[in-house]
Amino acid sequence: MPLAPAIALLIGQTAPIEVPFRIGEDAIIVDAVVNGRPVSCMFDTGFSGSFVLSDSLDVGKPTGSMTLRDFVGQFEAPTVKIKSLSLGAEKINVKDMADVVQQPGDYSFSYNTHVDGIMGFEVIKDVITEINFEKKKFIFYPKSFDITKRTPDNKKTFLNKLLPIGSGSLEMFAEAPSGKKLTLALDTGNSFFATTHKDVLERVGLWTAGKDAKYMTSAGVASGVVDAFYMKMPAMKIFNVPVAESYWDIIDLPSSSAEGDGTIGFGFLKNFNMVVDYERRRVWMDNFTGSVTNEADGDVGIVATYNPKVKRTVIYV
Repeated sequence: MPLAPAIALLIGQTAPIEVPFRIGEDAIIVDAVVNGRPVSCMFDTGFSGSFVLSDSLDVGKPTGSMTLRDFVGQFEAPTVKIKSLSLGAEKINVKDMADVVQQPGDYSFSYNTHVDGIMGFEVIKDVITEINFEKKKFIFYPKSFDITKRTPDNKKTFLNKLLPIGSGSLEMFAEAPSGKKLTLALDTGNSFFATTHKDVLERVGLWTAGKDAKYMTSAGVASGVVDAFYMKMPAMKIFNVPVAESYWDIIDLPSSSAEGDGTIGFGFLKNFNMVVDYERRRVWMDNFTGSVTNEADGDVGIVATYNPKVKRTVIYV
């Protein structure tokens, strides 16, 4: 059954409904029809809104604007009112849904498959949803389904409580060897294993204040390109999951949020089947791969990217 009937029938649903998705380049890709226009979108739990679409798509005339915030800053973007939304053949109630944000961008280049934009967490926020990486499908459960009754073994299965912060985000703790906590969001839209900031590492005792990184690279965020570096992290806990070692993307700028320290991305999450119950503030995680680490990525040592703000190609060596 298409994804839209799955959501539309939830009020009277008595059994789980399964809907397949596909995997692009380190991302979940799902199809939708927005204001009568078919689109393919990367599913991003790190985006609290409904959609971000390329401005090359005609989904209607701009009706307003919205302030967006990424890892390091915020910016204004034009919006188009959502008048109709379907995933598959069925329509979804869009009464309380945020507008479509339109931005220039070549999403297909980023994910190595046809992608028109981003579908955010708001689309499934009110639905008990399993993101099943193992079988590449969503499973939508009836409201009576209660994951708080499950008992985790804390070896393969884990039950996490969402922190009472953030607006439409899935914030949970990671724990450094010092015992200090990092507040990190569950973010399927982050292609890295995890992303945080150098000042956060200083706060939790994983980086010496004033020390510069030796090997810099760049990372693309919604507001542009930022300086970053990779770091091998020691043994720590991520969402209560023990992780022996891992390689993280570190942004060399302070966080744009006073609450959040970054996000846990696709590189970690792809090892789990996860059930998200936002109303009950719980996330169930089942480590089906048996792996929770990642390998260090190689780098060619030179990166060239077009920066629309300065209207030129910037080369990082």
